Amino acid sequence: MTIRTSQPRARQHALLPPEPRGWLIAVEGPIGVGKTTLARRLAGRMDAELLLEVVEENPFLHGFYQDIRGRAFPTQLFFLLSRHRQQRSALSRLAAGGVVVSDYMFAKDRLFASLTLDAPELALYETVYELIAPQVPEPDVVVYLRATQDTLLRRIAARGRPFERALGPSYLARLAEAYDAYFERFDGAPVITVDTDALDLLHEAGLARVVGAVAEVRA
Repeated sequence: MTIRTSQPRARQHALLPPEPRGWLIAVEGPIGVGKTTLARRLAGRMDAELLLEVVEENPFLHGFYQDIRGRAFPTQLFFLLSRHRQQRSALSRLAAGGVVVSDYMFAKDRLFASLTLDAPELALYETVYELIAPQVPEPDVVVYLRATQDTLLRRIAARGRPFERALGPSYLARLAEAYDAYFERFDGAPVITVDTDALDLLHEAGLARVVGAVAEVRA
């Protein structure tokens, strides 16, 4: 199945402004799967504000890919605080009833932390996370993009970020498995799962199917 939608059993709510509230669409998936490309196209189609993750501004990231274990904590903490600031910036648009498309969801920061931090670092990270997570909006729908390991490696190579050249198949395999496990138990919003090996999101027909799935959730 190239695309499917799963509905949550329950919803949790962050500390958001009063209604009326807009619609937050988060695009998620492992490194190289095409999150930013789809987010840009969705935002253009839906006349939405686009919220793109700040990646290359992280001063610790280049060293992280060379020494994942040694550089994990400062890399993760920078991303956590940067993502928190970005997501908070969307609150006014949502409070006014607007649509926001983000190429990540805030909660995924925790997924990466669980893969890279040791026990004392993770405990400290969790303390910070629990303090600030209620201040950001939760997505109304998540578009979860999947791809095979070979596809991820090919797309990473094609975009040519120098600091990603050290990414190996084993790390990508762990990441993809962690994403699948996370969304199997995720119950915070409807999830639209897309097999990007089978559905080309660069073509209009592929984009139209995702837009249609989002519209069905929103209806």
